Amino acid sequence: MKNSDRQNARIEHDKALQRVIVELLADHAELFKQFSDNSSFKKWLGDTNFLNTYTPPVSQPASPASPLA
Repeated sequence: MKNSDRQNARIEHDKALQRVIVELLADHAELFKQFSDNSSFKKWLGDTNFLNTYTPPVSQPASPASPLA
């Protein structure tokens, strides 16, 4: 995340979420079914998780301008 913009962070987040959901398939078939078949649930889960995990990079403060004499 440190060297990535929001769009790339979202792409990587969505890939990671997909991997986690697939791993949960064995124990949580209904969750997987909702994630796979229900686009509004998939969007809600992705948006909620992304907003709770993404921290935008902190901008470096501009150097104070030297005072004009």
